[in-house]
Amino acid sequence: MSAPDFPAAPSLYLRFRKNITVKKGEAVTLGRAADLHTEPGLLPQISALVLFRPEEKDGNRLLVDMMLVTRRVKELVPQMHLVHFGEPHALVQVMEAERKCHPLLFAAVWLLLFIGSGLAIMNFHEDVSMPAVHGRIYELLTGERPEHPYWLQIPYSLGIGVGMVLFFNHVFKKKFNEEPSPLEVEMYLYQQNMNQYVVAEEYGKASPEKGGTPP
Repeated sequence: MSAPDFPAAPSLYLRFRKNITVKKGEAVTLGRAADLHTEPGLLPQISALVLFRPEEKDGNRLLVDMMLVTRRVKELVPQMHLVHFGEPHALVQVMEAERKCHPLLFAAVWLLLFIGSGLAIMNFHEDVSMPAVHGRIYELLTGERPEHPYWLQIPYSLGIGVGMVLFFNHVFKKKFNEEPSPLEVEMYLYQQNMNQYVVAEEYGKASPEKGGTPP
């Protein structure tokens, strides 16, 4: 099939998206993999250009790199001049069919986390002798030493819950402000490290038909 007639030496500017999610069996197009800017008449065809279609043997994490894009674009428009910004690759995650969580499994996980976190808090309080500390504070303030200084222990227990909510900046799906919580920062760093690992692995095992080249 002959290439269509395009303006002489057009330019294509692209910036890869960091992560792409496709369904199993769905083709990865250039428009899904990157933000594009080129001649208006070229954009629909370039955007719909199929880079590859993930197969079962490819696993659930794949790599789209600049070498693959260059080859596919040059096959369609040989005179195209490509300019990319940012990272020269994008990660593709192939999603399996979504499965609903069984209520019993959800309840079991919730119960496990609830008991585990409760035991962790109780063990911490036992290690630092928190009941003795509360009793000593009560004695310093009132001159008495009760067995259970509830007017200290009850506000303290409520404060633990409130403090955790403020620390993680979440109440279910609601956030108090736009600042990321420590958990979100740690998850972001974990995702960045995992992405770097996947990129290195994919470059190491890149196959010629996918357009990859080892570093």
